[in-house]
Amino acid sequence: MDTPAALLLELGLLLTALSVLGAVARRLSLSPIPLYLLAGLAVGEGGIAPVPAAGEFVETGAAIGVVLLLLTLGLQFSLTEFTVSLRRHVPSAVVDLALNAAPGAVAGWLLGFDGLGILALAGATYVSSSGMIARLLADLRRLGNRETPAILSVLVMEDIAMAAYLPLLAVLAAGGPWWQSVLGMVAAVGAVLAAFTASYRWGHHLGRLLSHPDAEQLLLRVLGLTLIVAALAEVVHASAAVGAFLVGLCLTGETADRARAVLSPLRDLFAAIFFLGIGLSVDPEDLVPLLPAACGLAAVTAVTKMVTGRYAASRDHVGRRGQLRAGAALIVRGEFSLVIIGLVGATHDGLAPLVTAYVFVLAVVGPLLTHLAGASPRGQGRARGEPARSPHP
Repeated sequence: MDTPAALLLELGLLLTALSVLGAVARRLSLSPIPLYLLAGLAVGEGGIAPVPAAGEFVETGAAIGVVLLLLTLGLQFSLTEFTVSLRRHVPSAVVDLALNAAPGAVAGWLLGFDGLGILALAGATYVSSSGMIARLLADLRRLGNRETPAILSVLVMEDIAMAAYLPLLAVLAAGGPWWQSVLGMVAAVGAVLAAFTASYRWGHHLGRLLSHPDAEQLLLRVLGLTLIVAALAEVVHASAAVGAFLVGLCLTGETADRARAVLSPLRDLFAAIFFLGIGLSVDPEDLVPLLPAACGLAAVTAVTKMVTGRYAASRDHVGRRGQLRAGAALIVRGEFSLVIIGLVGATHDGLAPLVTAYVFVLAVVGPLLTHLAGASPRGQGRARGEPARSPHP
């Protein structure tokens, strides 16, 4: 099998550059996410140093990266405790939807979009980035903080909402009948709820099936099952991230600890590629004209997400500092917003560049604001990579 030298060279240079940027970020006690995004912008189409041979690998690796991020995040928590937290945060989900979809809908109306464009922009401003937030919580050592279950509950509620929203948007964009939209929504939400129920009732058997004394066998079994579940979730227009998160929740005890250990290096590699891939998908020429409008929309929705996070954390009786951290963590937008414009953007002039600029602004600014919100003393005292214990809701 012949491997193109250009692919190996470009990947080698990319990984070396990411290593340098990551070391700089760590030296400054920052998350490397903004630097990875800017690196992707520099090497994407229209950037200063395009990497055409590595583009397809980065795109595939990005999809694997978000799955690994949510899988390892799920490994940190107990399924039973998380289910209790999820039920408590139904009101948080309502507040989240009302506060964060409304600015997008109003902006779409003011910009003269039709109903489909307004619906698409509302979805783009509503949903946070599960993948980026998972990495931020790990980078800033906040997985064991009291506000983290509230953050995760909001994210999972958003992903369930996306399971209904994306089929609806896809059918409307294709001009399909209303009954097809309803059928797709019911099927997607039903599949997600069925997966949650199955995980809750029979998930404890999964650890015994996947456990193996050999690290290679454990890695192959856990990763293989996770990718299958993620693929099935995508087939029903649910989130691959939710599928991966559920697999992680089902693994407990020694199996979860060992899975974390063998998966961590792989997660870090593909997570870096995931962030690089988001930047790679953006053309700088599309960003500049709409930056003022995107920045205005980003400022409004950063505030509404901050309110959402503070409300959600307050339901878990978290103090003011933890509420601030929760709100800041939810600001980041990412992969779902880009999926939305992939469905609708081609039929609405100006929508794709606006959402792309909006996502990029918050993907860069969000991690910085999350860092400035400050880690709790408990989070600061934990060594990087040490497993966090799930706090009681």
